[in-house]
Amino acid sequence: MRSFTPKTSLRTATLTALLIAVPLAGACAAGHHKGALDATDPTDMTGPRVEALIQQVQGVRQGIVDARQANNITPAVAERLEMRTAHISQAAEKVAASDHGRIPAAQYHDLLRRLDNVDQRLMIDTGSGFMIGDGADGGNYPNG
Repeated sequence: MRSFTPKTSLRTATLTALLIAVPLAGACAAGHHKGALDATDPTDMTGPRVEALIQQVQGVRQGIVDARQANNITPAVAERLEMRTAHISQAAEKVAASDHGRIPAAQYHDLLRRLDNVDQRLMIDTGSGFMIGDGADGGNYPNG
């Protein structure tokens, strides 16, 4: 998975965190109106899996932003990757909202797998993905 690099500006990191936090806050508020846990409950939308998934989503989104700013991917590719990332984030929100802020292990691993696929696609689209195969059969193939 991608992680923040020293070149990542604080402003970009803050904006990314805000983009993640706003939908989660909206999900908490929507859940509260439906009779879910009170928003002040410390278990609401928290837990090690939720926090880890949020960090991974932030890393992938930052990778998309960095690649786009460096003109390594087109706006259309960036939008497609961001949409896939947003769908994964929304699925995580839905699961966490239905399970008192937690994500069961099986669903957590599935969401991470899907997010890793987006990250692999980003690396391939930017040319930074690694290839497997030695070319003996006519080519190398993307790993992922």
